[in-house]
Amino acid sequence: MALRVVALDDYQGLVAEYRLDGQPAGAQWTAIREHLAGDDLVAALNGADVVVAMRERTRFGRELFARLPDLKLLVTTGRANAAIDLNAAAEHGVTVSATGGPRSANTAELTWALILSLVRHLPAETAAVRSGGWQHTVGMDLMGATLGLAGLGRIGSQMARIGQAFEMDVIAWSQHLDPAAAAGKGVRAVSQAELFATADVVSIHLVLSDRTRGLVTERELRGMKPTAYLVNTSRGPIIERAALLRALQEGWIAGAGLDVYDTEPLPPNDPLLNATNALLTPHLGYVTARTMQTWYADAVDDIAAWLRGAPIRVLTAG
Repeated sequence: MALRVVALDDYQGLVAEYRLDGQPAGAQWTAIREHLAGDDLVAALNGADVVVAMRERTRFGRELFARLPDLKLLVTTGRANAAIDLNAAAEHGVTVSATGGPRSANTAELTWALILSLVRHLPAETAAVRSGGWQHTVGMDLMGATLGLAGLGRIGSQMARIGQAFEMDVIAWSQHLDPAAAAGKGVRAVSQAELFATADVVSIHLVLSDRTRGLVTERELRGMKPTAYLVNTSRGPIIERAALLRALQEGWIAGAGLDVYDTEPLPPNDPLLNATNALLTPHLGYVTARTMQTWYADAVDDIAAWLRGAPIRVLTAG
């Protein structure tokens, strides 16, 4: 009996490239490279026994589960997925399995790519060279500057170590940050107001939750130095979108590096696209070959285990 598997949001065509060795006999994969929503999404998933979702690119809520009566297994890449209503999945008899992931600093690495590009104006200077021009901007030294981290968890701690290698003064804030724990990492714990007021680069590394949604408001952005940069590789809604647009348009801050947005993919008419002081990347923080290979290999294992009647890495509500 054939097993229909649909992989969503396979933007880079990796399903075909990796060949997914070891997949169960009879599994027939369809990879969808463009992002789908609404009726188009339902039509693409019609008749699918298994869906492999790429992180939180596609939201699986109660209404969608109700329109997919054939769906039995939903695999999400990564260890958790806030875009999946696990209660609704259970009510509709859908098993949700996660994948593991390699030890990596991929998001921190991308964050530093954004920071370095911003402070040395690399996009503008590259464009100038390609058009026959030469240097016309003046960069900012990181040595001696202050890196402000909103969040000092796994990624924030990786950011701190790299900032210290640049000989930056590293400060951090989060709602439950232990000053002693921060000091043990060579980081000075500060208040939220001090973080935004004194940092030359503010980098967001918080989990999106009810507490952090809309955390960065007009108050924080107006409190930043006009020469400072804001970087967000965590989740878009942590920053109030309207306030960020005004900050960029009116020059409250020097610029922003963004890898995450309220709506993804970013709509073609989004006003952020007109902000010349915003460096925009398409949610690339986790997109590295090693991570993607691990996720797809684990997805195959999840499907095989489910077929054996012993699903693994199962996600449940609560």
